[in-house]
Amino acid sequence: MTVVGPFGLSVRDQALEADVQTGLAAVEAGLLDATKSDVPFITEAAQHLVLAGGKRFRPLLVMLAAQFGDPYAPGVVPSAVVVELTHLATLYHDDVMDEADVRRGVDSANTRWGNSIAVLTGDFLFARASHTLADLGPEAVRIQSEAFERLVTGQILETAGPSDGRDPVDHYLDVLGGKTGSLVAVSCRFGAMMAGADQSVVDTLTQYGERLGVAFQLADDVLDIASDSHESGKTPGTDLREGIPTLPVLHLRAAAAAHGRPEDLELVALVDGDLTDDTRHAEALRRLRAHPALEQARRDTVRYAEEARAMLAPLPDGYAKAALAEMCDAVVHRAR
Repeated sequence: MTVVGPFGLSVRDQALEADVQTGLAAVEAGLLDATKSDVPFITEAAQHLVLAGGKRFRPLLVMLAAQFGDPYAPGVVPSAVVVELTHLATLYHDDVMDEADVRRGVDSANTRWGNSIAVLTGDFLFARASHTLADLGPEAVRIQSEAFERLVTGQILETAGPSDGRDPVDHYLDVLGGKTGSLVAVSCRFGAMMAGADQSVVDTLTQYGERLGVAFQLADDVLDIASDSHESGKTPGTDLREGIPTLPVLHLRAAAAAHGRPEDLELVALVDGDLTDDTRHAEALRRLRAHPALEQARRDTVRYAEEARAMLAPLPDGYAKAALAEMCDAVVHRAR
């Protein structure tokens, strides 16, 4: 049994492991190259999160999807660099919006250099991603631009909240489809497309990625409540403190509205109150961890992961397909 990539996938095929590890190493080199600037301070800020590590979830998906064609095709690694640069850029911006202190176990860029530098560094990474993307052709540019539009739309809709009469949970799942699912779907799409896979395979992997991306974000929602900073690499309850309505909180509110139990209403009042106070924040975390809403969010995570797994059915059997199925297990494991 061997291990593929930093996401900890176990496979039984040395050729697959070699292809993926070679690809991921090339992606790391590409990320470092793409984040260099003639201005040393920009290089330092742009490489801050690159050097902090991370799961490289999206590049790993690019490499696995590329196994359904030629994994060494020239566009595979650059497309993985594009999706990871785009993801990293959104993290710089997210941390400003969330006023986060920690990201990937290190000080967030906004904590270290201030909001303005963090936002501008994210913009720099978007620019570098676009530069790399331009060499992949107009179709790749179109696909990435559409995904980025969905990503930003999802972020805006999350900030604006659901419209009158819209179920908050349905609204939130739509938000995640754009905010997270879009880029994960593009990772799978680019990997297969750049490797020259059949269009039916490209379409199947795109749909798989969309669902896996939502499951991945739902697992993050659970981790925000259930984990400590050692497990998640960021401050526990960051979303909770900032009033971001993640799925466990939405399920809590729905339960309180449906049943009116005093303990639920009291917890909703606590969650909706001022959580900048550390004592109140810790109490809210403690009570949410014991509430059925957290387990309900876990079940939703499993449901999306199983939908992703089901999308793989038309693909030819093999180690690459097995590894993609195991990604679904890995996402669910994060939420436990």
